[in-house]
Amino acid sequence: MWNDLFLVPFLSGLCLALLLPVLGCFLRLRDEWLAALAYAHVAAAGALLALVAGLAPMLGGIGAAALVGAGKRFFPKRLAGGAAFVLLLLAGWATAVLLTANQPLAERLGNALFDGQLYFSDSSNFYLLLLWSLFALPVLFHLSSQLLLARIYPDYFHARHLPVWPVLSGFDLLAALSLALATTTLGVMSSFALVFVPPWIVFSRARTWRSGIFLAALIGLLGYSAAFALALGFDQPFGPVLALLLVMVGLVIA
Repeated sequence: MWNDLFLVPFLSGLCLALLLPVLGCFLRLRDEWLAALAYAHVAAAGALLALVAGLAPMLGGIGAAALVGAGKRFFPKRLAGGAAFVLLLLAGWATAVLLTANQPLAERLGNALFDGQLYFSDSSNFYLLLLWSLFALPVLFHLSSQLLLARIYPDYFHARHLPVWPVLSGFDLLAALSLALATTTLGVMSSFALVFVPPWIVFSRARTWRSGIFLAALIGLLGYSAAFALALGFDQPFGPVLALLLVMVGLVIA
């Protein structure tokens, strides 16, 4: 695990194992946990479209997710309540599957995006994830009080004559970009497991908001580290090991 061949992938995923559970707490606070799957599938479709067009897949995935995240506030009101995320999920999944079925060039990348390609992460990917985590986590904590107010006391912004859309749109863009980076590194379902399971475990048990975020991040880090070691030790793909481990931990605690 500490060999240079596996150390860089381990550290790359460790950045996401810290960021994604924290992000998942905010998504769960807003009842938008389904957005994690939607953004991930849109990013996968964008990466495959970029590959077919002869562009860098990561840029395509980030661009597609950023476009959806930034444009979320313009969705029609009839798509409220999670319907928009379901439609985005289905559209992203269908596009990705059709591309992998009809474009031989996209087949291998498509499998890697859905199964995860953590073991192929290099130093440039690690530095990108490290810098993004160092940027995203402080931004999330800076937006924390405003996101809590927007959820619990939405009239606060109206009473103070303050626009709420910069806070919400900024969070949506941050979430979309984070999920795009996670998808191109960990895969769709591994990313979703880190976003969903740790917050689900702590949300009904933590006494305070801050302690919940801390516990979710701790579960993500410990679960990721244990899954990485088990996957290497038993020569298994990382994504399913991580998902099963988090599911078992969640069921035992529940």
